[in-house]
Amino acid sequence: MAKTAPKPGYRCAECGWRTTKWVGRCGECQAWGTVDEEGARAGATVVQAGATTAPALPIGQVKAEVATARTTGVAELDRVLGGGLVPGAVVLLAGEPGIGKSTLLLEAAARIAERATVLYVTGEESAAQVRLRADRIGAIQDQLYLAAETELSALVAHVEKVQPRLLVVDSVQTIGSAQATGVPGGVTQVREVAANLVRLAKERNMATVLVGHVTKEGSIAGPRTLEHLVDVVLNFEGDRHSRLRMVRAIKNRFGPTDEIGCFDLHERGIEGITDPSGLFVSRRSEPVAGTCVTVTVEGTRPLPAEVQALVARTEAQQPRRTSSGLDTYRVQMVLAVLERRLNARLGGCDVFTATVGGIKLADPAVDLSVMLAVASAAGDKPLPPGLVALGEVGLAGELRPVKDVRRRLTEAARLGFKRALVPAGSLEEGGRRRGGQRALVPVGPVAFAPGFEVVQAENVWDALTHVT
Repeated sequence: MAKTAPKPGYRCAECGWRTTKWVGRCGECQAWGTVDEEGARAGATVVQAGATTAPALPIGQVKAEVATARTTGVAELDRVLGGGLVPGAVVLLAGEPGIGKSTLLLEAAARIAERATVLYVTGEESAAQVRLRADRIGAIQDQLYLAAETELSALVAHVEKVQPRLLVVDSVQTIGSAQATGVPGGVTQVREVAANLVRLAKERNMATVLVGHVTKEGSIAGPRTLEHLVDVVLNFEGDRHSRLRMVRAIKNRFGPTDEIGCFDLHERGIEGITDPSGLFVSRRSEPVAGTCVTVTVEGTRPLPAEVQALVARTEAQQPRRTSSGLDTYRVQMVLAVLERRLNARLGGCDVFTATVGGIKLADPAVDLSVMLAVASAAGDKPLPPGLVALGEVGLAGELRPVKDVRRRLTEAARLGFKRALVPAGSLEEGGRRRGGQRALVPVGPVAFAPGFEVVQAENVWDALTHVT
C-alpha cells in the first residue's frame, strides 16, 4: 500500500498558532498575513560545535565603554533614548505617514555628521527629494552620505564602501531581499531584512535607525518579531493639524521607557521644546465649567495638562461616552464612581472628555481631575481659578496618593497656580485626621511658593465639597 505524502502545515509567525490549511488571518492572535507554510517538521538534529566570534570573558573584564551612549545633538531625542545612541544599537522609529519622522532623523543625522560618518538610505523618496528637505532645514554636511536603494544587497554594499558610524534606513518596509519570498513590506521580507540589518549593526558596532510604518490602529506594521529584534522602539506621535510632536519610548534596553520628547515641527525643520509646560493648558480670561488642570509625570518631567469635559442631555437609549487623549476604561470607572458615590445623574447624558494639545494621559493621578471636570460640567459651575487636582480614585470613592507629589506641586507653583487638591497622606505635614474627624486638612502656605495652598482630601466627597 502506497504511503501518502504528509500534509503541509501552516504556522503563524506572530504567536506560533498552527493549522492544516492556509488562512489569511491567524485564529489565535487575529493578525493578518502572518500564516505561512512550514512543511513537514523534521526530527531534531544534533548541532556540532562551531567557531566562536570572540572568547568568553569574565564579566568584570568586559569593556563597558563600548556601550556608552553618544549624543545625537538633538537634546529631546537624547532624553528619550537615555542619553543618545549606543554603538551597535538598532532603533525602530514608528509613526504615521507625514508626521515628521524623516525630518527628525535627517536633522539628527546632520548633527551627528559633524563628527562622524553617516549613511542615510531612502527607499520611499529619491535622493533629490531628500536633498531638497536637507536644504530647507539646513542639514547639509560633508560626512552625511545619501543613497536611494530598495535592495538589501545594494544597501550592504553602500555600508561596506562608506563605513558609517550611523545608518538610517527610511523605511524598513521598502527594502527587499532576493533571499526571501514575497514582496517588500511583507511579513517574510520585513523579518529577513530586519534580521540582516541587526546582524550588520552588531558586527560593525554601527548604530542603526530603522523607520517603520504603522497600521490604521496605530500599532507598528509588520511582524511582532521586528520589535523583539531591535534594541529600542520609539513611537512618533502628534496631530497632523498641529505643530506639536512627541517621541515616546516603548522599549529601551539602554534607558528608561517613560520619558517623552517634545518637538515643534515647522516649515524650517523640527526643533526640540525644552520646556513644554503650558502647552497642554488653555489660556482664558474667565473660568469655564467642565475644565480642570492636573500635573502628570513623564519620566523626570512634570507636565501640567488640562482635562475638559462636556455633559449634554440626550434622548438616545445608549448615551455616548467618548474620550480623547484619556484611558477610556479609567474614565468609565470614574463616571461609575460619580454616579454611585456622589449620586450624580449621568444616565441620560452624553459625556465627552478630552485633553488639550493632543497629549495622551495614562497616569492614574489624572482620575481626580477627570471627576472634577465632569462634575463641573454636569452642574455647569466652573471650578475655582488657579486650582490643580491630582489623585487616583478608588472604586469605594477613596482618594489614593500618587508618586512624585512634591515635584508636581513645585511645577504647578512655578506656573502660577495658587491651590492644589491632593489625596490625604500625600505630604508629611498633613494627611492625618484632626480630633478623630474626617475633615479637610489644609497645608498652606508651604515651601513650594508664597501663597500656594495644598488641601488634602480623603475621598471624592471631601474633594467635591472643597471645590464647590
